[in-house]
Amino acid sequence: MGAIAEGFVAYAQPLLDQTDGSEGQVKKAFTISQFCFNLAIMPEGSREKALSEIKQSLEMNDEEFDDFRRSLVIPMIRRHEKMFPLMHRHGSSIFSPSGPSPSGPLLREQPTAAAPAKPDAVPGRYAPCPCNSGKKYKFCCGKSRR
Repeated sequence: MGAIAEGFVAYAQPLLDQTDGSEGQVKKAFTISQFCFNLAIMPEGSREKALSEIKQSLEMNDEEFDDFRRSLVIPMIRRHEKMFPLMHRHGSSIFSPSGPSPSGPLLREQPTAAAPAKPDAVPGRYAPCPCNSGKKYKFCCGKSRR
């Protein structure tokens, strides 16, 4: 599983722990987690509109929806803020049109891979072998050149 998937599963874990493990309940837990994740990355002013839209589709009365919001949605948004704090810095949403803030990138730059050695370039006899075996060239791929 990739790092993003692992992060999302960790985020959803409190809801997954409340299921009986059946496919239907696990899907429901992931769906609610995804909704809360999306709410968490929205600007706070936009959350109310999204919540009111989902309320209609959930077919809950006001009291049930308020309980759902207070006991589940808000704690999951707070969990998101703790688990992914860089996504909540003021003005630094990676999802905003302006991108990361000038104070620094949200994601660390990935190191670039070293350029592969030219196939016709022969290393020195005691240089590390270009095949990355950890052996000296003389004792590895250099043997076949003799």
